[in-house]
Amino acid sequence: MAMAAAGSLPAVAAGPGARLESVRALAGLFREAQHREMAKGSVFQDLLEILRSASSEIEQAYKDSCELVDVDTCLLLIAECFRCLRNACVECAKNQHVMRNLGLISTSVHLIKLLHGIQIKEELLLTALRCSLQFLGNVAAGNGDSQNSIWKCAFPDLFLTCLTYSDKKIVAYCCMVLFTCLNSEKVRELLDPGNLTVALHVLKVYKEQLESEWSFLIVTDYLLKCPELIEALYAKLSNQERVTLLELMMVNVCEKNQHTSEEMNLFMRHADFLAGCFQEKYEAVLKLTSAEDTDDEEALVTIRLLDVLCEMTSNNGQLEYLQTLPGLLETAIDTLRLTHLAGKQTVNVFTATHAMTGQEEVLHPAVDFKSHLIRLIGNLCYKNKENQDKVYELDGIPLILDNCSIDDNNPFVNPWAVYAIRNLTEQNERNQELIAQMEEKGLADNSALESMGLEVEKRDDKLILRSVRKKPS
Repeated sequence: MAMAAAGSLPAVAAGPGARLESVRALAGLFREAQHREMAKGSVFQDLLEILRSASSEIEQAYKDSCELVDVDTCLLLIAECFRCLRNACVECAKNQHVMRNLGLISTSVHLIKLLHGIQIKEELLLTALRCSLQFLGNVAAGNGDSQNSIWKCAFPDLFLTCLTYSDKKIVAYCCMVLFTCLNSEKVRELLDPGNLTVALHVLKVYKEQLESEWSFLIVTDYLLKCPELIEALYAKLSNQERVTLLELMMVNVCEKNQHTSEEMNLFMRHADFLAGCFQEKYEAVLKLTSAEDTDDEEALVTIRLLDVLCEMTSNNGQLEYLQTLPGLLETAIDTLRLTHLAGKQTVNVFTATHAMTGQEEVLHPAVDFKSHLIRLIGNLCYKNKENQDKVYELDGIPLILDNCSIDDNNPFVNPWAVYAIRNLTEQNERNQELIAQMEEKGLADNSALESMGLEVEKRDDKLILRSVRKKPS
C-alpha cells in the first residue's frame, strides 16, 4: 500500500491479478484526503494505460470472438480503476485537473459507450458502468473545465444511452453527471430537436422513479428556468407526462416568490403559456361526466392546469399580471358554467351532492374542481374593478351564488364562494346591488348569503348588501 500511495503501480504488462490488487489498494487509500493530496500524476497516467489496455482487450475479444481474453477480469479491473479515480477526485481540484489533462474524461466516455454495446455478464458490466459514471460526476464537481470537457465528449449521446438504462443506479448517476454539468447556457442546447430527447428522458425518469433527487433537481433548477424549453417539451409529452411536469411546476410556484426582474419575466412567460393551454383545453374536463372516463388523461391535464393557475394567482406580487391576461377570466367563468350545467343535466361528479355515496367520489380527480374555478375567479377579481365588472357582464355572479351550497364533490366550495363574492363586491356598488336584488326576488338564497356573512338591508328605498357576523353552520 505504501508503494501505491507513493505512486507506484505494476506495469501494464504485469499480470491482471497483480494489477487488480494494486489498484484496489490504491482506491482504498484515496478515501483519505492526505493520500489524495500526495498523489503523483504518474499514478493517473498508469490508471489511464490500464483502462486503455482493458478497453482494447474487450474490443478485440468481441471483434474476433477471442476466447483467450479474460473479459471478467478486465471488467473487474475497469471498475476498480474507476473507483480509484472517483475517490481521488473528492474535494481535490489538483487531481481533477491532472485527470482531465491526461485525457481520462474522453477515455472514460469512450469506454462507457463500448461497455454499453457488448453482451457480457450483467452484474460485472453494471458495476463498471456505475463506477465510470460516479467518476465523471466527481471529476466534474465544482470544476467548470471538467464540466465543459464532459459536455463536449458526452452530450447528447452518453446521456441518451444511460438515461434509458434498465438499471436505476446507472440512471441516477447519469442524472447526477447531467445536473453537475448543466448551466444556463448549456440548458438552451436542449432546445435543439435532436437534443430535446434528453430533457424528455429526464422527465420520464422523474415520473417513473419518484425517489430520483437528481432528475427532480434538473427539472426545477434548469428546465423550468427556460420557458422556451418547457413549451417545446410540453408539446412532445404524453398527457400523463404533462401532469407530471405541471406537478413539478406547482412545487416550484409554491416554494418560490419572484423578486428579481429576471424571475418575474420567467413567471410571466410560464403564466402566459399555462393560461393559453387552459383556455385551449378547458372543455376536456367535461369528459369526466361519464363514469367510464374518470381517468381521462386530457381531463386530468386540465385539472392540473387549473391547480397551477390558482397557485400562481395566490401571490400578490404575481397576481396583477395574471389579472390582465386576455381571456383567462372569461374561460374560468365559461368552464364553471359548463360544469355546473353538466351537473344539472345528468348525475355525475359535477352534480352537487349532500351525502356521501361512496369512497370513489372522494378519490375522483374532479373533486373540488368547481371550488378551484371559483377560487381563480375570486383571485382575478381581487381589488380589480375591471374584472369585477367583467364578471357582472358575463352573468358570473348568479353562477357563483348558485354554486355555494354544501357539496360533497366540492367540499371547499362555500369558503371559496364567500371569498369570491367579497372580492366581487368590494367597492363595487353595482355588484352589491345585483346580489341584493337577487335576494329580494328570491333568486339568491338568503341562507347562503347568511353563511357568507352577508345580508341585504333596505335603506332609503335602496337595497344594500352589508357584512354581518357570519352565522355558525
